[in-house]
Amino acid sequence: MTGFQLEDVLPLTPLQAGMLFHALYDSDAVDVYTAQFAFTLEGTVDTAALRAAVGTLLRRHANLRVGFLHEDLDEPVQAVAADVPVPLEEHDLTTPDDGRTVEERVRAFLAADRTRRFDLTTPPLMRFSLLRTTPGHHRLVMTSHHILLDGWSMPILVRELFELYAHRGDDLTLPRVTPYRTYLAWLAGQDGAAALDTWRTALAGIEAPTLLAGRGATEAARPDELPETLVLELDAVTSERLRATARAHRLTLNTLVQGAWGLLLSRLTGRDDVLFGTTVSGRPPELPGVESMIGLFINTVPVRLSLRPGETLAELLTRLQDEQGRLLGSQHAGLTEIRATTGLDTLFDTLAVFENYPLDEETLRTARQGLPGLAVTGFEGTDAAHYPLTLTIAPGTALRITFGFRPSALDREETVRTVARMRVLLTALADGLDRRADTVSVLLDGERETLLARG
Repeated sequence: MTGFQLEDVLPLTPLQAGMLFHALYDSDAVDVYTAQFAFTLEGTVDTAALRAAVGTLLRRHANLRVGFLHEDLDEPVQAVAADVPVPLEEHDLTTPDDGRTVEERVRAFLAADRTRRFDLTTPPLMRFSLLRTTPGHHRLVMTSHHILLDGWSMPILVRELFELYAHRGDDLTLPRVTPYRTYLAWLAGQDGAAALDTWRTALAGIEAPTLLAGRGATEAARPDELPETLVLELDAVTSERLRATARAHRLTLNTLVQGAWGLLLSRLTGRDDVLFGTTVSGRPPELPGVESMIGLFINTVPVRLSLRPGETLAELLTRLQDEQGRLLGSQHAGLTEIRATTGLDTLFDTLAVFENYPLDEETLRTARQGLPGLAVTGFEGTDAAHYPLTLTIAPGTALRITFGFRPSALDREETVRTVARMRVLLTALADGLDRRADTVSVLLDGERETLLARG
């Protein structure tokens, strides 16, 4: 059944099951759920210590040693390998190569690595590549399948990896790992029927999905297609005004951004009752040690925004936040089961991800403490989802929203206008929430005049 010695067999979370489905469905295409992070290193890299660190990391966390099996099984499982080879490769990019610069060779490697699929049946679904770029300079590339771990886990994993490197793979200074199995047991113990009843009530009356790209777009990706990105960055002043508006109305910044996206979807689709997806952290606070666990805890659930005549922005956003609050205890339910309560074959094709715990400079500062003769001076990361459009919201001094879109599903110029309209809406929300929600304009410069000229 497996090509490795079996240590344990675990069930899948709902989101893992969804990711497995998409990997199997698009088996010949680029797997968009392949995530890649590259760290810039300055100094002397001890490759033996790095290999020991990666090996100990995988030994400590059983759920990083899993393969996903489904053939001839009633339900897919994640099979834990007792031991896996250390997935560390070394590449020397300092040698001149067909006229390309070192940075061009790095970019070519990253692009090829990002599109190299994992065989989900064969662990580990994670690989490390050490690229030597110049004497004393390296890039450490960590590539993994999203089915293993989420963004909230990345800072934990990075800190642990570099601490293990500093101690040459010795984990005596690290706390004991709370097994991922503990979370899976908690998940299995939840009242699934009650959660779905809550979702059935929350989605009652939904008559049609909200599809920005139209039907069939999700399945229309080209085999070699990766999402393209556009970035909306509010200036620091507008970002602070937006946060101040949220505080004044006892709303979260997440609620304001979700509300803005829901309003824009309403205008773009011509519907007063819209749905989009969001990612929730999925870490139950009652589970001891959950804040330091590595794994996939997130879940994708619907957000519904329905407009009511005459309702102010403040009233709409307060209602949205209250409705989301009532769903907190039911966010563990699987999206497939949630969708089934509506009788629809799909619900939405856009996703909004709010990054509360991004991999940031603070993580790097913590990670590089005590590293012998080595400095982590920077990083870059890429991941994606299968939806035609994904908004990744990064709070900070300047609010930053990355729009990842599939060019086969959404026209680039139209997506540029969508980004601009989102800026208009967020700026309007920063100005206050007293106006009626159905009167807020999303027109861009010149569009009003064009419409008036057309009569």
